[in-house]
Amino acid sequence: MAFIGKRLKAAYTPINRDTAYSVEDAVKHIKAGAKAKFDETIEIAMNLGVDPKHADQMVRGVVALPHGTGKKVRVAVFAKGDKAKDAQEAGADLVGAEDLAEKINGGEMGFDRVIATPDMMGVVGKLGKVLGPRGLMPNPKLGTVTPDVKTAIKNAKAGEVQFRVEKSGIVHAGIGKASFSEQQIAENVKAFIDAIVKAKPSGAKGTYVKKISLSSTMGPGVKVNLGASAGA
Repeated sequence: MAFIGKRLKAAYTPINRDTAYSVEDAVKHIKAGAKAKFDETIEIAMNLGVDPKHADQMVRGVVALPHGTGKKVRVAVFAKGDKAKDAQEAGADLVGAEDLAEKINGGEMGFDRVIATPDMMGVVGKLGKVLGPRGLMPNPKLGTVTPDVKTAIKNAKAGEVQFRVEKSGIVHAGIGKASFSEQQIAENVKAFIDAIVKAKPSGAKGTYVKKISLSSTMGPGVKVNLGASAGA
């Protein structure tokens, strides 16, 4: 812990904690502070002026980042017949129907995204208590309940990011890796911010985007200028 403390202290040295930086400058600081021996994830956190307990203030959606997330996404697909074959050909990691439901109920959780054809939702619906709390329940609005399983799998594998505001009004997501170029990270950051701004719910009042910050897995956090979020 002493080593981590010293490393973080050194990483924070060039950062003014009271300053909100442009996306480009924030990314420079984040990359410079990512000194771990593994490829750290670059994370974004946005504090929103919403109360998700109210249905008209829920912020939820999906965004395709221009450079992906750098993370290998494991996909489970509920499908039968030709659709199951399509899913296997598209690179799904797990494919099945009732048999897949049994595996998941038995503790199988080796996946990051669940996709289902519409006819499979009767089976998937019974897994609500398992998938729901993990944010894995397929949803038509997110493109994860669809007859076009090939496209859904392709989008998931390409680094499509789902987002959902937490009870505290915060949305956070991994939007790249420290090994990405500054330009790639900056473009991903801007794409994510744009998606959140466009997802502004009808019930949001007052300031919508209150604070934006970037960090790496083991590095310091850096505030981002709210001017980066047009329409905030």
